[in-house]
Amino acid sequence: MSMSDDDAEILAVARAGFLDEAQAMLHQFEEGLLVLENNPDDAESLNSAFRAAHTIKGTAGMFGCDAVVTFTHEAETLLEALRSNQRQLDGDVVAALLESRDQIELLLGEVQSGANDPAVAASSAALASRLRALLGAPDPAPAAPVVETPVAAPPALSPQFWHLSLRFFPDALRNGLDPLSFLRYLATLGEVKAITCLTANVPALEALDAEACYLGFELRFDSRATLEEISRVFEFAAEDSSIQILAPDAAPAAFETLASLRCDADAEARAALFDCWRAMGMHFDLRVEVVGTPASEAAPVLVPHIERRAAAAEGSDPTKRKVSDRRSGEGERREGGRDRRAGDETRFVRVRADKLDKLIDLIGELVIAGSGAQMIAHQEGAEVLLEATQRVMDLVQETRDGTLALRMVPIGETFGRFQRVVRDVSKQLGKEVDLVVSGGDTEMDKSMVDSIADPLMHLVRNSMDHGLETFDERLATGKPAAGRLALNAYHEAGAVVIEVSDDGRGLARERILKKAVERELIAPGQVLSDHEVWQLIFLPGFSTAEQITDLSGRGVGMDVVKRSIESLRGTITLTSSAGLGTLTQIRLPLTLAMIDGFLTMVGGVNYVLPLAAVSECIDVPAECAKQNGRVSGTFDLRGEILPWLDLARFYGISTSGHEAELSRRRSVVVVRDGPTRIGLIVDRLLGEHQTVIKPLSGIFQHLKALAGSTILGSGEVALLLDVSGLFAAAIKGGQRQQQAGSTRQH
Repeated sequence: MSMSDDDAEILAVARAGFLDEAQAMLHQFEEGLLVLENNPDDAESLNSAFRAAHTIKGTAGMFGCDAVVTFTHEAETLLEALRSNQRQLDGDVVAALLESRDQIELLLGEVQSGANDPAVAASSAALASRLRALLGAPDPAPAAPVVETPVAAPPALSPQFWHLSLRFFPDALRNGLDPLSFLRYLATLGEVKAITCLTANVPALEALDAEACYLGFELRFDSRATLEEISRVFEFAAEDSSIQILAPDAAPAAFETLASLRCDADAEARAALFDCWRAMGMHFDLRVEVVGTPASEAAPVLVPHIERRAAAAEGSDPTKRKVSDRRSGEGERREGGRDRRAGDETRFVRVRADKLDKLIDLIGELVIAGSGAQMIAHQEGAEVLLEATQRVMDLVQETRDGTLALRMVPIGETFGRFQRVVRDVSKQLGKEVDLVVSGGDTEMDKSMVDSIADPLMHLVRNSMDHGLETFDERLATGKPAAGRLALNAYHEAGAVVIEVSDDGRGLARERILKKAVERELIAPGQVLSDHEVWQLIFLPGFSTAEQITDLSGRGVGMDVVKRSIESLRGTITLTSSAGLGTLTQIRLPLTLAMIDGFLTMVGGVNYVLPLAAVSECIDVPAECAKQNGRVSGTFDLRGEILPWLDLARFYGISTSGHEAELSRRRSVVVVRDGPTRIGLIVDRLLGEHQTVIKPLSGIFQHLKALAGSTILGSGEVALLLDVSGLFAAAIKGGQRQQQAGSTRQH
């Protein structure tokens, strides 16, 4: 069957995506090796390089790039030996791995160009031999010539192979998975002795969904690979398939369990599965069991069971039978498939993310155009026109909210990924950890959910590896044996707050200060509050190579985590109590596209505040007006002492000649950031405004406390204020004024 133009285009796009991802992985691979060259003990860089190589190999296998798979496997094997301490890192190893990076790039270039240069193949073979020599493994011996000698045929025995039962879910194809790619990659680990494609779930033509996958496979596989290596073939399809792997010496009970899993109580399906296995060369005896049925039924149900003939070599050793039972269960990768009823599937329509982004952009432009029409209606003063434009703006707002809701997804899906992470890592570390998840139904923008996954993974790993104590340490301090790791999310003041907390050892304040002084991040003897001490951990260069301290995990990469959060217009703070644990709090906006804003004016410049952060608006208190020339200070708001910040003076906007007028009509907008509040002095209050957020150009990055810009209906530009940044500026300004006052007194 020839490939259609659409299929070829889809394949070309997918391959281009693979090559782009491979380039990013090569950069990660090289970066990790360069770090290791100067710091051989940096386990994170080693793991990063290994993950990059493994990703390249796995994805190349899916696209049938055998040369890339074969060579990258050699580099991955050497990296795995480094990770397991079977081989020590030295200059020769780093040099060979860096050359491997260049060789992989050459092989990927051949994939892109379609060329097949014998020189590249020869250099791959030579470098692969060098990698095996560094590992201490011999090169594979050339195959000996086959000499046919007539011999007496041995007794027929039932050969023992791995058995794989694969079921791909309906969305597998839609999610970019090709079952044939996995089977092709599986063949690199051994030989597929028998395979049956199951098509019983394929519906009639009129009910067929061309984008859905209905296939399943039963395989007999001859390989010396381990269970982990075979399972790793399908790790990219873990969410879109049900994979069951039975060891070569699996007991009959394991096949009974597999039949029950695949067929439930369907006797016909069970019998068909046995017929499939027999056709693949598996030997079974059939015994018939009469299952009791109600008297109203006409006939009993015949349920087939497996009685596998024992091979002579296997015998009937009960000890071996127990081992077989245990091993057969090891390969059960998933207990069952996801519940995907046809009725549920019809409720959803898959939409490309770029199409949705385009729609949101168009809605944003519609909001701006609608604001312009409404402004003209106000200028004309015609009641009919005002009523019509108001109705249009109401519909635009509903459309905006509905469109943004399409991108809102529960963060619980991201939290769910950590269940397996916590389980595996806790076993690896020999620690008992209870994961407590709350607020999983809290919704946020899909693009932000994807972006927040990696920073959260880093924080979770740090809490488990370095925050939570070992079993003996917890018992010695009177804590429960199992450590507590909590993930929580909730909405607050127009933002999403995500918390990662543990009840571990906490951070050592004095050790942090000592490390900061050693790295000249602070001056010796400098007095810092607890909040300022914890924030030192997010500074670049604060990390330490000491693997046994509670600072190593908290420091390595935390500056990267902070930059990732800030790129989403968010903030991250950390608090800790020695012996009680650590809390990391991430605050993010609900969406990066549009918000309800509150429009103000300062010195002829329009500024927008997130409406959800605005508490109230009041006249400028007399105590603020008296403090002429100051950028910030404090005032009494109904018994509560709040800081204030004069935006005109903060941004250096000239108000000369208008001081008297401004003092009469200026206002204070009280905004909040979490539990903290601050008063912002502005010239004019212009009311609510639907704000389409436009990013600022890089040349404006030096401007303080700005989160973006927007376009008003008049065509003017308004600047979106960053409330958290204003808080930090007000605090720093107050500290400078206190220091200046203290200096004058001395």
